Amino acid sequence: MKIKSDELTVLTKFIHDRCGIVLDQSKAYLLESRLTPIAEELACTSFRELYNKALADRSLGVTNKIVDAISTNETSFFRDQKPFEMLKFKVVPDVLDRGAKSLNIWSAACSTGQEVYTIAVTLHELLGASVNQYRIKILGTDISDSAIVQASKGVYTQFEIGRGVPQAMLQKYFTRAGASWKIRDELRALALFRKLNLMENFSTVGKFDIIFCRNVAIYFYMENRKKLFGKLAAQLSPKGVLIIGSTESLFGVTDRFVRREYHNSTFYELK
Repeated sequence: MKIKSDELTVLTKFIHDRCGIVLDQSKAYLLESRLTPIAEELACTSFRELYNKALADRSLGVTNKIVDAISTNETSFFRDQKPFEMLKFKVVPDVLDRGAKSLNIWSAACSTGQEVYTIAVTLHELLGASVNQYRIKILGTDISDSAIVQASKGVYTQFEIGRGVPQAMLQKYFTRAGASWKIRDELRALALFRKLNLMENFSTVGKFDIIFCRNVAIYFYMENRKKLFGKLAAQLSPKGVLIIGSTESLFGVTDRFVRREYHNSTFYELK
């Protein structure tokens, strides 16, 4: 199904208004490829009809399907590696050196959960048997219903596992589940998953020592970036740490953080 210019205009605005993701005219192919299956499932003969059904559906089921399809982003275990080395050797030790007996971490826009479980593995590797001495909570949130369902199950295909999980860690932290692999219960117990739209009010999620929000704001207009990082700052505990994508920067976005460096990696500490 081909998308017309006027359909592209209304759908890109619709998507931006619902979740903040910015799509321009060059992304027509993306909308066609990701929304055509939804249109066919709902017996729509055009993208305009799909748009109208989304507007008319008060249950938000159609809207959720659209946002779900568009917001599915790239993820993998130990993605970019350096943030997790920084977490292991600098950020978490700094928190625990202050005498903390609990550790609250939030993975915002966690997609299908690989980042959350990478954090859990990293904590186990750092703390070893003493991991049970701390009250650890890792919250994973995403706007995608299907992503949260998979993350909650903690089951991954051989292909997904092959993208980043070393063999030694595979045997240590995963068990076989048919042709797939399942995260071990002791790591799954550290994680809590819930659906959350970062463009909406999330002040009730609680306070965190560390927030991961990597490669999310790059899809937003500057105005929404400023709002997002302001809200994230409000959810951090004193001296809390924000970790963003390696190609991202908070320069000109917010003055709520101090930029820190560790072995050619960057994190942001709450002022």
